[in-house]
Amino acid sequence: MRKNNPSPLLLKFVSEEQILLRDFLKLKGISKRALTAVKFEGGRILVNGAERTVRWMLERHDQVTIEFPPEEIGDGLTPEQGVLSILTEDDSILVVEKPAGQGTIPSRNQPHGTLANTVFGKYLLDQHPATVHVVTRLDTDTSGVVCIAKNRHIHHLMSTQMQQTGFDRRYIAFVRDWILEDAFTIEMPIGRKDGSIIERMVRDDGQYARTDVRVTDRFELNSRRYTAVELQLHTGRTHQIRVHMAHVGHPLLGDDLYGGPCDLIQRQALHCASISFKHPSTNENVTYASELPKDLLSLIPTQTRFQEEYSVNFSG
Repeated sequence: MRKNNPSPLLLKFVSEEQILLRDFLKLKGISKRALTAVKFEGGRILVNGAERTVRWMLERHDQVTIEFPPEEIGDGLTPEQGVLSILTEDDSILVVEKPAGQGTIPSRNQPHGTLANTVFGKYLLDQHPATVHVVTRLDTDTSGVVCIAKNRHIHHLMSTQMQQTGFDRRYIAFVRDWILEDAFTIEMPIGRKDGSIIERMVRDDGQYARTDVRVTDRFELNSRRYTAVELQLHTGRTHQIRVHMAHVGHPLLGDDLYGGPCDLIQRQALHCASISFKHPSTNENVTYASELPKDLLSLIPTQTRFQEEYSVNFSG
């Protein structure tokens, strides 16, 4: 492990009457783990510029500044230069569009060329003192929106939000055959398939998983019938959409792992089209969206209901 420089200061302004610093920080979402790190790993808590302990009694209009300690950066994450398609960036979050074929984080099989490698390279150029905290991860062959927290405190806030209220994550997928129902919910537990370290399946002893499915259009191309669906995730299990859709008899086009046909596209036809959540610093509701990439656009005939609903631009 190596450590980066100290994180930037996080400012808090007190509006409450007579409150312990410890209680104030708890109200602001600072975790016990973060406070322990500040105390023992090189951070500081300042009140009006003077270093204080969490037992300090705050007065109205006091200014609290937290200096988080240096973050540890794993030896497996190397900085790399590359192109990032950035949807938004501020001191708290970085939201990008990930292309299909790129891993989100390094793995044994893909130690380089991942989104995290490129983001870390950007951090070094920007002199941003943190490791890469991925909040919403996508499979290698899934394209679309990925949210990254800019430090571990923001990561904690966003992870807590996901556990308590969830993010609104919307995906577009193209699946085998025509789905006759216009909308339905798949609520089936998912677990690892016996004998495989990659493949998942619906199984009674798996983890709870829920996917809402809405049909947006039905197509026929080269004698292949398929359906465009919008999916909303309420849980985030590995391969959740791919497993659920395959289980109900409609695997994703291009998804050979779960039985999808590969004559129209060579990767799973799945795109994270948007995510919505409360911004961890401003508490405002925000939404970030991504347009369909060219390989998925090629699956959509012009003059369709899908084109009208999503205002698809075929010129790009």
